[in-house]
Amino acid sequence: MTCAVCLAHPPRYAEIAAGTLYNDASRQLVLAFKHGGKIALAPMLAGVIAPHLVDADPSNPPWLVPVPLHRWRLWKRGYNQAALLARGLEKLGKGKLLYQGLVRERATPSLGGLGRTARQRALAGSIIVPRRMRERIRGRDIILVDDVMTSGATSDVCVGALLKAGASCVRIACFARVLDEALDAAG
Repeated sequence: MTCAVCLAHPPRYAEIAAGTLYNDASRQLVLAFKHGGKIALAPMLAGVIAPHLVDADPSNPPWLVPVPLHRWRLWKRGYNQAALLARGLEKLGKGKLLYQGLVRERATPSLGGLGRTARQRALAGSIIVPRRMRERIRGRDIILVDDVMTSGATSDVCVGALLKAGASCVRIACFARVLDEALDAAG
C-alpha cells in the first residue's frame, strides 16, 4: 500500500521495509543499541526487519548498504549500528553487505531534535558513493539499511547518492519508522 504522504510527494526509493513503528518500546531498544553499546541486540533487530524483505536471489543479491557514520562519530561510538544491522540481514539471506557503498565525507551535527528542513540543510552534500564503489553500485538493486527512519532526510541524501551512482533500485530497510500519523491515532 502507498501512504498519503508518498502519493502527494512520490519518493525516489522503491519501498520502505520497517520492522516496527517507532514508539516507547522500540525507542528503548534503539537507544540501548545505538548509544548504550548493546551491540548484541543487532541480530534480534535484524530479525525483526527481515520478514519485511524478500529473500535475495543468490545469483544476483541486492547490496545491503548501511547509512554511514562520519569517521569521528564512528571512532567515538566504536561501531556503526546500521552496518551491524546490515550484517545481520546478510546472515538472514536478504542480500550482500557492501560496507562502504556510502561514505559520510563531512561530519554533521546530531540530527535528533531537528526538523526536516534543518536535517536536510545539515546533510546536504555530506554523503557520497566513493569513486571506487561506483562500478559495484551501477545497475544493482540496493537496500539502504538504518536503525530508525525519522523525517527521511538522511535516507533521501543516501538514496540520491546511490541513484546518481547508477543504482537501478533503492529500497530502505530499518528497524523502526517514525510515523506521526500512526502515533497520533494510537494516542
